[in-house]
Amino acid sequence: MPGRTVAKLATVSAFIAASVLAVAPTAHADLVTHCIGTGGAVTVPNDLLVPAGESCALTGTTITGNVTVAAGGNLVVTGGRVSGEVRVAADGYLDATDTTVDGQVVLAAGGYGIFLSDARTGTVTVRPKGSATIDSFLFAEGATVAGNVTVGAGEVRLDGGTQVQRNLSSTGTYYTDLHDSFVDGTLSVLNSATGSVVCGSAVRGKATFAGNLGGVQVGPNGGLDSCASGGYWGADVSITSTTGGVTVDDNIINGQLTVTGNDPVAQVAANNRIRGGVTGDQAAATTNRAARVAAPDREEAGDQRAEVRRTSAVQEATEAGAARL
Repeated sequence: MPGRTVAKLATVSAFIAASVLAVAPTAHADLVTHCIGTGGAVTVPNDLLVPAGESCALTGTTITGNVTVAAGGNLVVTGGRVSGEVRVAADGYLDATDTTVDGQVVLAAGGYGIFLSDARTGTVTVRPKGSATIDSFLFAEGATVAGNVTVGAGEVRLDGGTQVQRNLSSTGTYYTDLHDSFVDGTLSVLNSATGSVVCGSAVRGKATFAGNLGGVQVGPNGGLDSCASGGYWGADVSITSTTGGVTVDDNIINGQLTVTGNDPVAQVAANNRIRGGVTGDQAAATTNRAARVAAPDREEAGDQRAEVRRTSAVQEATEAGAARL
């Protein structure tokens, strides 16, 4: 089962040094830089394209225009900056570490995934899967999203102090989890196949969990994942029409908690502080139990998925660069 932790990925080999950026004109006579291989601390004065099925690894690169990753392409950026937006096509992959994207980041239907580590972006959008066979993912660790996060497919995990400065909305994902993260607006998790976990996080606006099949775990001591603490909720929290179990433990809710239509009924621990009270069906309140020690394997496979793609992309880019030296 896909994992629930974003790990630090393998570092780029010191061999990656030579610039292999090729320039090609578009139909409008504008210049587009095609990247196949590796690039260093240079400024690209136009748009950048990673061609279909190719890999590009950039370190310290500034791109003044927009970036397009074509179908099956891989883009790994470390310590870079993109003045425009980044669009990733089906089976495409974006890996951004210590990088700023001033515009939006969009993963197309059937896109492989987005990994953001200590990165800053505008809005982030993952399109619904549709008829595609690939399940997407969005993993963010220590990242800042200046706009909304809207996800319609795959695995979603925000971790390590990630901040969403507006709203986070997911519909039909495999799971949507927040660990040690902050959402300045509203949070909405709808129809997730294996549910949602929120631990050690803060949500300033209203939070809505509805129709999730695998359960909802808000705080520690649930059955989905291990974590040490609950969180802070600045407004109402609603958890409804959920199967697989609902647990609410060690939280401060500065509003009302609504738990209706859940099967089985929600377990709301006695150690929660809920200013507006609880509405709906719930099991008898329990005291806080010892935190889970071992997390299920919903924590590891996702890391491996991102790491394998990144390692493969860097290797392909390095080999392409070597062929051009």
